[in-house]
Amino acid sequence: MNRIDKKFHDLKSKKKPAFIPFITAGDPDLQTTKALILEFEKRGADIIELGIPFSDPIADGPIIQASYYRTLVRGTKVAQILDMVSDLRCKSDIPIVSMVSYSTVFKGGCQAFIEKVCKAGLDGLTIPDMPVEENLNLFEVAKKNDFKIVCFVAPTTTDERMSLITQYSQGFLYYISVVGITGTRDKLPEDVLQNINKLKKMTKTPIAVGFGVSTPEQARLIGGIADGVIVGSAIIKEIEKYLNEPSEKLVNKVGEFVGQLIEGSKG
Repeated sequence: MNRIDKKFHDLKSKKKPAFIPFITAGDPDLQTTKALILEFEKRGADIIELGIPFSDPIADGPIIQASYYRTLVRGTKVAQILDMVSDLRCKSDIPIVSMVSYSTVFKGGCQAFIEKVCKAGLDGLTIPDMPVEENLNLFEVAKKNDFKIVCFVAPTTTDERMSLITQYSQGFLYYISVVGITGTRDKLPEDVLQNINKLKKMTKTPIAVGFGVSTPEQARLIGGIADGVIVGSAIIKEIEKYLNEPSEKLVNKVGEFVGQLIEGSKG
């Protein structure tokens, strides 16, 4: 069983949501990324969303864009990120989903890319710039490799399109809680509960909510209505505070922050 499926199955039996922190691979460096993942797991994170940086992200706000820029300037390559994941697998079995540009997947061939990332130890991908119907074959390739392609649904998605997306999304469904780009928010939209309930009537696939979740209180709210809570920009913002500090201090301080979010999400 894929690690993502197993994790959601185990959490469902405990009636707890998954906490899914997002970090950018290589920000500030790959060794620190590896240390952060292990720290988050120790603090109780359930699944890791790992950003593979690319130059023109379409959904990410300035905080995550800046982290991508820092990583790309250092010359971090996809192969190096996969080597880090492979090395991490000697110490951790935590499910890892990578957010990646479709161009990165398409460049070397979809089947070859899926096989490569599976071998490295990734469990799934989110591809924000790939509409579902643009590459239905990718979902078949993923299925054959027990790998997951996680799809997005937004507040502006029509019911007809929601129905299409729920048919294909694997592992979990990523519900974007706000209209717009990623970033921290003071409060979440009032229609989140309504839209999650609508999705739950369409699919049995777990639903995780991201974009704008920034505080333990917001994580608690989302954790009470969804199967997963995704936090990205708030964590990257915390990493930014300690970029000039020793790696150990950065990992510990960011770990403390993520621990508070985890505690909030579990209610």
